[in-house]
Amino acid sequence: MSSIQGSDIKRVVVACDAGMGSSVLLTSQLKKSLSPHGVTVEHSGVDRIPEGADVVLCQAGLVARAKARVPDTVVVGFQMFLGDPAFARLEQAIKDGSTLAD
Repeated sequence: MSSIQGSDIKRVVVACDAGMGSSVLLTSQLKKSLSPHGVTVEHSGVDRIPEGADVVLCQAGLVARAKARVPDTVVVGFQMFLGDPAFARLEQAIKDGSTLAD
C-alpha cells in the first residue's frame, strides 16, 4: 500500500485501457477542479503511465496493471466516471493536506 500527503500531490494521471472517451472527459473535469490547487492532470494509457506521477486514477479493474507499471505510486481505483467518491477523496486530500492511500 502506498500513500502520499495531499500537499505533496502535484501531478495526477488518469489512466485508461483503450479509447479516448470517458477517461478524457474525466481528465478535463479534474483539470478544472484541481488546477486552482497547483495540480496538473494528464491522460495516459495504463501501460504507458509516465514516471513522476504522484497519483494515478483508473477504473478498479485496471488497478493491478497500473501498480505493476508504477509500483511506488498511489493508485486510486474508481467505479464510475462521474461522481465517484474516489474523486472527492482525492480533492479533499489536496485541499486539506491529509493522507491519500491506495
